[in-house]
Amino acid sequence: MGQCSTFLHSLHWSFNGPESSVRRFSYKDIKRATDGFHRIIYSNSHGAAYRARFQDGEVALVKEVKDLNQGKDDFLKEVQLLGQLHHRHLLALKGFSTGHKRLLVYDNMEMGSLKEHLNDPLKTPLNWKTRLQIAIGVAAALEYLLLFSNPPIYHVSVSASNVMLDENYIAKISDVGLINSVGANVTVPHSSNSEDCMDNTCGDLTFQLGVLILELITGQSSENGTTDLIQWIQESRYRSSIQKMIDPDLGTNYDSRELKNLLAVARLCIKSGDKPKFSIPQIFRYLQKKAENTCN
Repeated sequence: MGQCSTFLHSLHWSFNGPESSVRRFSYKDIKRATDGFHRIIYSNSHGAAYRARFQDGEVALVKEVKDLNQGKDDFLKEVQLLGQLHHRHLLALKGFSTGHKRLLVYDNMEMGSLKEHLNDPLKTPLNWKTRLQIAIGVAAALEYLLLFSNPPIYHVSVSASNVMLDENYIAKISDVGLINSVGANVTVPHSSNSEDCMDNTCGDLTFQLGVLILELITGQSSENGTTDLIQWIQESRYRSSIQKMIDPDLGTNYDSRELKNLLAVARLCIKSGDKPKFSIPQIFRYLQKKAENTCN
């Protein structure tokens, strides 16, 4: 049995054996469940995500994978590895499809995306404690992907659109892939330890985390090329206008010291650019420590 055949054989057992929770969906069923791929949740350069409702009543999030250079075997390998990721703040992979589109099927999140809660006036506004926990949760997921995943995963998109919320408002990153993490034609950061990952790959993740934190504080969106928020936080006198930038939905129901600390983290993440001064794990531990100190 050749190397490729051996791999596909082992993949078959990992998908269909009693230990597996990842299953193969038919393209026809997914197309029907997404109303012909019209129930769009978000769309970006990595692909689109759809809300699916299957005939048995099951609801899921379906993500289209747009990597034209990825062979079928590489895609199946990616599915296998993504199925092994387990973290409280990562959306769990349920299945996949290899029909006319390559699709990943994830658990459905009852409360939708973070963007909906920040921008939709019909949604219940998020309180300060929830926003703080979302920031910490996203940082925790990034630490897990960089430090505890084998191989480390760097291909992550963090935005209000693809951070999903469950019924308890627990944040789940939904846009995770293994492009730039595994494969013969892929470059992995040269650092021997992910915690020391301080190059432009991890710098981009740090920047995205900073922008997300900024959106949590202000309730404003930085998507679609808007740079107002980013420009504001980089100004030397940004502190003088903090009160004007805080999300009106928060009112005065927030801890001023926590907010300033979180804003300082966002500023540091964004100003660092391609050369982050602190790693994602360091940022996560800082946020976690501040939250613990507040509780005590």
